[in-house]
Amino acid sequence: MKITDTGDLWWKTAIVYCLDVKTFLDWDSDGVGDFHGVAQRVDYLASLGVTCLWLMPIHPAGHSDDGYDIVDYYSVDGRLGSLGDFVEMVRVARDRGMRVILDLVVQHTSDGHPWFQDSRASVESPFRDFYVWRTDSPPERPSENAFPGAEQGVWARDDATGHYYRHQFYSHEPDLNLTNPEVRDEIAKLAGFWLELGISGFRVDAVPFLLSGEDPSEGHEELHEYLRELRAFLSRRKGDSVLLGEVNLPREDQIEYFGGDEANELTMQFDFIGMQALYLALARSDSGPVREALRGRPKLVADSQWANFVRNHDELTLDKLSDTERQEVFDAFGPEERMQAYGRGLRRRLPPMLDGDQRRIRMVYSLLFALPGTPVLFYGEEIGLGEDLDADGRLAVRTPMQWSADAPNAGFSAAAPDRLVAKVVEGRFGPENVNVEAQRQDPESLLSHINHLAHRYRECPELGWGDAEVLDLAESGVLGLLYDWEDSGMVTLHNFTDASTTVSLSLDGLPEGTLLVDLLEGGDSAVSSDGHAEVPVDGYGYRWLRITPPGSRRLR
Repeated sequence: MKITDTGDLWWKTAIVYCLDVKTFLDWDSDGVGDFHGVAQRVDYLASLGVTCLWLMPIHPAGHSDDGYDIVDYYSVDGRLGSLGDFVEMVRVARDRGMRVILDLVVQHTSDGHPWFQDSRASVESPFRDFYVWRTDSPPERPSENAFPGAEQGVWARDDATGHYYRHQFYSHEPDLNLTNPEVRDEIAKLAGFWLELGISGFRVDAVPFLLSGEDPSEGHEELHEYLRELRAFLSRRKGDSVLLGEVNLPREDQIEYFGGDEANELTMQFDFIGMQALYLALARSDSGPVREALRGRPKLVADSQWANFVRNHDELTLDKLSDTERQEVFDAFGPEERMQAYGRGLRRRLPPMLDGDQRRIRMVYSLLFALPGTPVLFYGEEIGLGEDLDADGRLAVRTPMQWSADAPNAGFSAAAPDRLVAKVVEGRFGPENVNVEAQRQDPESLLSHINHLAHRYRECPELGWGDAEVLDLAESGVLGLLYDWEDSGMVTLHNFTDASTTVSLSLDGLPEGTLLVDLLEGGDSAVSSDGHAEVPVDGYGYRWLRITPPGSRRLR
């Protein structure tokens, strides 16, 4: 049997788990999660099947943007522990076969960062050109800002010199000037620093905005040049490191950020278009939007990969849908204004959006693992964590992890409730009904389901490495995918409707006696001599079927 040399492309079949250290587990009982807490739960994550931890920002910050307003790139937030505690946590993870990646937030800093404090002190400052300044009064264009309604544009006046600095995001987050070689050198230094401490790469924040200016389109080629420089630097320092990019752009633009056929820019990118299509498909009970999104994916070379996700740590953006489509999703899953964010997305988690319907929830996560690419989980998804709509903005989905129904504060912390970094979810999705401890003991729980999916995914290299074809099925509610890799293949089916059906498959070129072996539930379906198979699928059901020729000795 031919096996392709997969080299150091570990991320092709990884399972990525994003967590906020502050809200995961508080080990010293001060109300804030810490590195010791993460280290204590590494075995839990390993048992779940996680192979890569993505940590949201861990640096000292201004505490105005949940850690993304960084004031020191070379240290850690003291509430989380020390650098030594961080390194010990990374060691524990690596001992369990788990890699760690960090958020690389270099589009902006906090206005409290020493670079900016020096930059604003004088126009003669050596750090002046670390940021983007203008002398004349800019026009007010609120729509240019990443947070329309929260900011009146992308320029803010600085009283010290009377000049204006650019901020694509909040006014307390001035944009770094990545056209400045000195700034690029500093970013290389800080990236190299963290690689030396044992991490395996970075999730790169806000990639299209990295080179900010009066006309960002003018710096388009320079941005790609910079990404090539960064990728080359990381490859020299650590050959198997990864750059996972946040690039929410149309497909034709996204392909450029991989570096095309050279694959010399971002290693992986989140499939924002696929994620948004998923919610439209759920709202319509029709797989059509997902079929269209998958067919629209550009073909990637082997050194590039899509990262699939159901929910991330920001608002659940729907900006690539049309106004009418977005309203469909709002009507279905966020009809109240407080459930929406910036007029373009949702500040909710999946279980409350689906009203706790376990059939639909389980189908969605089956699809997450079965989509071609690498699955990314946001902490708490494995147990069906809910949201706190009383929290500000995107903090609605960054609530404490729920470990137990019996321990104080859901087992997250022994501190008094008023000292917690965030409030524990209450009500139907509170710890009384949703927690790790109870679900670990229940073979029918969502946690057990996702554990099963994760381990099956790791046994199916077709999903991470293979080519995927969207099947033309008579049933519009069912998404069918055919995977091919080396001498193995799979078919997956996911039903977006509540009606049971039988799917007719036509699979050409298979030898007589071929079976479709169910990898999730057991059993098999016969393929006729002309390649035809009839496969039943329950309402909101899902099937993972390995194409198994007669005499095959593959595990079922």
